[in-house]
Amino acid sequence: MTTPRLPATLPGMRVGLYGGSFNPPHRGHAHVAHLALQRLRLDRIWWLVTPGNPLKSADGLPDVDRRLAAVRKVAHHPRAIVTDLESRLGTRYTIDLVRRLKTLRPAVRFVLVIGADNWATFHRWGGWREIARTVPIAVVDRPGATFAALASPAARAFAQARISERDGGLLPDLSPPAWIFIAGIKVPLSSSQLRRSATRG
Repeated sequence: MTTPRLPATLPGMRVGLYGGSFNPPHRGHAHVAHLALQRLRLDRIWWLVTPGNPLKSADGLPDVDRRLAAVRKVAHHPRAIVTDLESRLGTRYTIDLVRRLKTLRPAVRFVLVIGADNWATFHRWGGWREIARTVPIAVVDRPGATFAALASPAARAFAQARISERDGGLLPDLSPPAWIFIAGIKVPLSSSQLRRSATRG
């Protein structure tokens, strides 16, 4: 069995892993990606269009190709890569993805980029403690999720591993567990709201 081709990297590259179903993608997603690129001084950010969220129903979820095309319309940045890597690797859970990537590209400095809403429920992810001990994590604030994220089981479990926001550029070089909470202008959009609006329209 051959391993699917990964996006091109060089040893020492700093790569953000930004996954989601992106159904649909919107300016809020792009804001998170751009903020991570800037604050973490990333060389690349991979938009990982997933087969589906294991914690959510897949009913009505457009196929990966349609969502890839939609993401490419919003991921406007020269260092952004849009990929269906998880489908091609056959990984369904984040823990499986980060294990594979660390094996396939051991010299690349991967950082998991997630929104504060996901950090608030991170303890429900399969192997969440191992994820945090495998790659540094950047948590980007999202509207209405600040308190829940900072008071979450994951935030408490790894309280000693949190670094100051002003040290964001250091995060990709740190040995995990290490995480940061990135504040900034919040874009008040969500995929679920957009789907509801489309249904009503």
